[in-house]
Amino acid sequence: MSLDYLNKANAEDQRSGALRGLQNTYPATEQPAGKAIKKKIYIIKPHQNLFSYIMRMKLFSFFLVIFLATFGCTRKLAQTGSSAGTNTNWSNELHVLCYNIHHASPPSKPGVIDLDAIAKVIRQSSPDIVALQEVDVNTNRSGKTSNQAEDLARLSGMPHYYFAKAINYDGGEYGVAILSRLPLSNMKNTPLPTAAGTNGEPRTLATAEVTLPNRSKFVFACTHLDAQRSDTNRLLQVQKIGEVLKQEKLTVVIAGDFNAVAGGEVINILDQSFTRSCIQNCGFTIPVINPTKTIDFVAYKPSTAFTIVKHQVIDEKYASDHLPVEVVLQLK
Repeated sequence: MSLDYLNKANAEDQRSGALRGLQNTYPATEQPAGKAIKKKIYIIKPHQNLFSYIMRMKLFSFFLVIFLATFGCTRKLAQTGSSAGTNTNWSNELHVLCYNIHHASPPSKPGVIDLDAIAKVIRQSSPDIVALQEVDVNTNRSGKTSNQAEDLARLSGMPHYYFAKAINYDGGEYGVAILSRLPLSNMKNTPLPTAAGTNGEPRTLATAEVTLPNRSKFVFACTHLDAQRSDTNRLLQVQKIGEVLKQEKLTVVIAGDFNAVAGGEVINILDQSFTRSCIQNCGFTIPVINPTKTIDFVAYKPSTAFTIVKHQVIDEKYASDHLPVEVVLQLK
């Protein structure tokens, strides 16, 4: 309502005589002929109308801002959880998949790269986070334009990924990768040691901080230890992993191909710092046809961080030369 409108309305009242002589009176009193009746007429002056209107609008705007800010924050939190691929009814369960993908080359089809087969395994497992080993990036054998970490993240519906190079290989890079539905931050690539004179292939430890739907964080680690017959390099590497992850103040989950079996010295050292998701009758992970050994593990620390809900070796014989390991951990 404008000041001009109020002025025109007031002028019209003056011309009609209804309020003649009273436009500047507050309150005004009329004395009609006949029966004496006293009547108070409150006339709101134009500037008073405008002031009242402005104050009402300011009050309305204030509450509108409060409402939108509160509603907007709520929506923002929901969208953040959704964009990370998490369920709004998150049950405090962390779904982990560990998979040596053999650069997505099925053993039954040497020279063939089948990323779709690996992605299908990941999608069917529906994990929150994935540890991949033997990942190619822009190599001649897998495709000069193929970043397998990025491609698998896209194909499997994982919005976050991190590739950690272990070596230069075949015109590109080769290493391990983390795929995640949950946001990743503070990613690190830590080279692992090899003993001089062993001709051991350099290996690495990939780590990332992961933000859960409840806004708490943990560290996820992925690794692939030396594959030589001797434990020499694996012992150096698992000891280095223990030293690096001992410094972490957050809960740690590690998954990888350790190229060592339970009961041996390498896994005994791992067990000194971590709790494995399975200790007995865990299922063999290699080879895919008539498997005889378990060398792929998921573990965590401290031991009080989780309750183990599920440990399963997935019977998928085509996509890789390892069977994937699926683990569900519930936060305590």
